Amino acid sequence: MPLVISPAKKLQGTLRVPGDKSISHRAVMIGSLATGKTEIEGFLPGEDCLSTIRCMRALGVPIRRVHDLVTVEGRGLQGLQEPANILDVGNSGTTIRLISGILAGQSFLSVLTGDSSIRRRPMGRVVKPLREMGAFIQGRQGGGFAPLVIQGGKLKPLTYHSLVASAQVKSAILLAGLFAPGWTEVREPALSRNHTELMLKAFGAEIEGERTSTRIKGGAMLNGRKVTVPGDISSAAFFIVAGLIMPDARIIIENVGLNPTRDGIIEVLRAMGAHLSIYDTQVVAGELMGTIEVQNSNLQGIRVGGAIIPRLIDEIPILAVAALFAKGVTEIRDAAELKVKESNRIQAICEGLTCLGGHVEELTDGLRIYGGKPLYGGVCHSRNDHRIAMSLAIAGLRAQGETRVGEAESINISFPRFTEILNGLKKER
Repeated sequence: MPLVISPAKKLQGTLRVPGDKSISHRAVMIGSLATGKTEIEGFLPGEDCLSTIRCMRALGVPIRRVHDLVTVEGRGLQGLQEPANILDVGNSGTTIRLISGILAGQSFLSVLTGDSSIRRRPMGRVVKPLREMGAFIQGRQGGGFAPLVIQGGKLKPLTYHSLVASAQVKSAILLAGLFAPGWTEVREPALSRNHTELMLKAFGAEIEGERTSTRIKGGAMLNGRKVTVPGDISSAAFFIVAGLIMPDARIIIENVGLNPTRDGIIEVLRAMGAHLSIYDTQVVAGELMGTIEVQNSNLQGIRVGGAIIPRLIDEIPILAVAALFAKGVTEIRDAAELKVKESNRIQAICEGLTCLGGHVEELTDGLRIYGGKPLYGGVCHSRNDHRIAMSLAIAGLRAQGETRVGEAESINISFPRFTEILNGLKKER
């Protein structure tokens, strides 16, 4: 069913976004490897994170969920059981890559697959280091694509130089490092998000980091604990941009995760001239969170690229929407990683915004957006990509006429209440 968006006159209100998707995944996985009970408050009940719960249950972990409260009865590092069936990760790239690191350290055989999008996404970047650690992994095209067959076993430590700054690659290796004697190290070309390191440390792992290098000592006993999941800044970004581009808007978003490896969208929007305040900050289990207040702003086009890209890779589609309402040209480079997400997001957002009348050019590693051109309602397609669908919905708020976003059911992957919250912010005057 398409999502129908009518132009809005004004947006005002206070809201909370769902729990951080990245942290929700990791809390379930690491809690499963811990000894004792882990209670997770603020868990994101989106389809991707529910895929992680289903996979860990299939590995013998008792998990109970009541709305956004999840209780995991950890089995310890050696307590997982061989699954009786194929593990289906659905649409979740985080699940398939991180759980591969866990399964690499197990003595049994596992088979991983997912939907058509997952089966197109590159897995070789994870398979290669796990093979070097001693896991036997087979898959389509030499292990480059799912389905994957993993026969884990005795792993050896590794110092791995990753060619991409990817939290999923780094996390898979660190999780596998729990099962290898001595120190396993990952070195990246730029700093990627560090949720795995923070959570492993909170659960008792011996882990060290310096600049773009992280290492973990194998064999540590993890202990179950309480985890409070902050609001997902990737979800908050849609309403931050909505507040910036709508006349007379004032939006307050409470309890948003502000991890320094994830706040690139804040830095870039401020550089564009955004009126954006952060207050009521606190640190919970190593994760910084706070309240974000945003108002309508006169934005200026800028160039975005380099080391900041890993800190805002998921927010680039909605950043492109903000750029449509900025003065001048915004150019985003060094973002080729977007081509291998749930869709080719560079191509998808360019097509979607062009459909609404925006002037957007697709580049080999990013996009160029020309601000100041009026948008018009139309029928556009999200390619079953939740972030594209929500970005087009926000753009539709400022379009003249009705906007219809196709394949909008994909929004349930990360933000089931998106439409409800958006409609609650709309004011007639």
